Amino acid sequence: MDASHLRTILWLRWRLSRNQWSRGGPLNAVLTMVVTAAGLLIGIVGGLIGLLAGVFLLTKTSPDGLLVLWDAIVLGFLFFWMIGLISEIQRSETIDISRMLHLPVSLRGVFVVNYLASHLTPSVILFLPGMLGLALGLALGRGFSWLAMLPLALGLLFAITAWTYCLRGWLVTLMMNPRRRRAVIAIVTFTFIVVMQLPNFLGNVVFRHKHQRPQASESVSAVDPNEPFVRPPTKVVVGEPVLIAHKVVPVLWVGHGAMSLASGSVWPAALGALGLSGMGALGLRRAYRSTVRFYQGSARAKRPKRKRPVTPTVTPGTFLEWQLPGVPDDAAALALTFFRSLSRASEVKMMLATNFLMMLFFGAMILMPRSSPVSDTMKPFLVTGAVAFTFLGLAQLMFNLFGFDRSGFRALVLLPVPRRQILLGKNLAFLPIAAGIGLVLFALVKFALGVSLVVILATGLQLLAAFSLLSMLGNLASILVPHRIASGSLKPTKTSTMTTVLLFVSRLLLPLALLPVFLPPALGVLFAKVRWAAAGSTNLVASAVVLAILALLYWLSLNLLGDLLQRREQQILDIVTHEIE
Repeated sequence: MDASHLRTILWLRWRLSRNQWSRGGPLNAVLTMVVTAAGLLIGIVGGLIGLLAGVFLLTKTSPDGLLVLWDAIVLGFLFFWMIGLISEIQRSETIDISRMLHLPVSLRGVFVVNYLASHLTPSVILFLPGMLGLALGLALGRGFSWLAMLPLALGLLFAITAWTYCLRGWLVTLMMNPRRRRAVIAIVTFTFIVVMQLPNFLGNVVFRHKHQRPQASESVSAVDPNEPFVRPPTKVVVGEPVLIAHKVVPVLWVGHGAMSLASGSVWPAALGALGLSGMGALGLRRAYRSTVRFYQGSARAKRPKRKRPVTPTVTPGTFLEWQLPGVPDDAAALALTFFRSLSRASEVKMMLATNFLMMLFFGAMILMPRSSPVSDTMKPFLVTGAVAFTFLGLAQLMFNLFGFDRSGFRALVLLPVPRRQILLGKNLAFLPIAAGIGLVLFALVKFALGVSLVVILATGLQLLAAFSLLSMLGNLASILVPHRIASGSLKPTKTSTMTTVLLFVSRLLLPLALLPVFLPPALGVLFAKVRWAAAGSTNLVASAVVLAILALLYWLSLNLLGDLLQRREQQILDIVTHEIE
C-alpha cells in the first residue's frame, strides 16, 4: 500500500463518518463535534498538567511515591480501557477488509490502518498525553535519564492495544453464530463486573479485620496533653510482595521502572520497555495471522463429522407438557413456554448474573463484622428488604413483558386463548426466578442475623405478596408503555420522549410501590411496643392478610387488564416488532 492508497482509504473513512453524522441530524453532528473537541482539549490539558507536575511538583518525591502515582495512572487507564472494550465489542472494523480484497491493496496495509484507527478511543486520548507529558516533565525536572519512561509508557500502550485487537478478532470468529454472539457479550460483561468489584469484595470481607480501629486506652496513653499536636509526615511504604508483583505483572512494569529511575537505575525501565514492545509485537503478529486465516476461510473450516444412524425414541412427557396444580391448562402451557424462553435468552442470563453478583456483595455486606449487633427490632425489616431487593433486579423484565418477545409477539396475537391467560402465564414464568433469588437471600440473612423461623415464614408470604403486586403493576406498564429490547442486550431501542419519561418515573416509584410489603413488620414492632401481641406472630398474620388482599386484587385485575391487552394488541405489535437499530 502506497501513500495514495492510504490517503484514499482515510478520505473514504472520513466521508462515511460524515454521512453517518449527517443522517443523525444537525444536532447530532454538532454534539459529536463538541464531544470530540472536548476530549481533545482534555487530553491536551492533561499533557500540560503532567508536564508541569513533573517539572515543579515531583522533583523531591520518593521512589515509592512515584511507583504509586504511576500505578494509579495505569490502573485508571485500564479501567476506562475495559469500559471502552465492553462498549466496542459489538462494533465492526473501521474498514471492512472483505470489501478491499478485490482492490490492488495489501491486506497487511489495511490491517495496520484498522489497528491504528480502532484505538483512537477516549481512554487513549485522555491518558496518553498525560503520561507522555508527565514523563517529559520528570525528564526536565529530575534528569534526562527519565526519558526512558517515554518508550516504557508507549510500550505498555502498544502491548495492551495489540492484544486487545487480537482478542476482538477472536471474538468476531466466535460471534459468527448469533446465539453464541449474545452469550459471549453476556459473559464478557459479567466478567468485567466481577473483576471491577472484586477489590471491593476483598476489602470488605477478607481484609477488613486488618483495619480495625485501635483501642482508646492505647491512643490516650500515647498522647501527651502538654505537648502541641504535630501531624506526622506521611510516607508511602511499599511492601515486599508488592515489589515482587511489580517485577512479574507486565502492566505494573511502568511503576517499577519509575521507582527504579528514582533510585538511580535505568535498566528496569529499559528492559520493561523492551519486554512490553515484544509482547505487543507478538500480539499484533497473532492478530494478523488470525485475520488472514479468517478471510481465507480456514478459521471457520470444520472437519465433517461422521453421521451416526439415529434411532427414534419416544419421550413419554416433555417439559412443556407439565401441568401446574391449580392453574388452567392454557396458562400453564404458556407459563412453561415463557420460562423456557427466559432460560434460553442470553440477555436474561446477563441480568440474572448481575443480580447474582449484587446478591453476592449484598451477602458480603451482611456477613462482614460490625461494631455493634443488629437489634431484634431491625431484623424483620432487613429480611423484608431482601424481598424488595429481589424484585428491584427483575423490574426491567416484569415491567416489559412483551418487549423481549419481539417478532414472537405475533404468535401471542394469533393464539385463540383469553388474554388473561397470556398475562397469567407471563407472570408465572417469573415466579421460579424470584423464588430462587429470594430463597438464597433468606438463607444469607438467616445465617448472618439469626432471625427466627417465624420471621422467615412471614418473609416468604411477603415475597408472594410482592410478586402479586408487581405482577399487577407490571402487566399494566407492559400494556401501556411497551418498548422493544435490542436482541442480545438489555438496551431498549429508540423510544419516544413520553415513553422514556414514563419508564424513568416507573423505576423511580418502584420502591414506593413495595411499601405495603413493609407493613407487616411495622405492625409487628408496633404491637410489641404496646404489648398487644408478639412481633413475630403479628408479622406472620399480617403478612398472610396482605398476601390474601394482593392476590385477590391481582386475580380480579386479570380480566380488566386482559381486555385492555386485547384492545392494544395492534399498537404493541407495531412497537415490539418494528426494528429500530
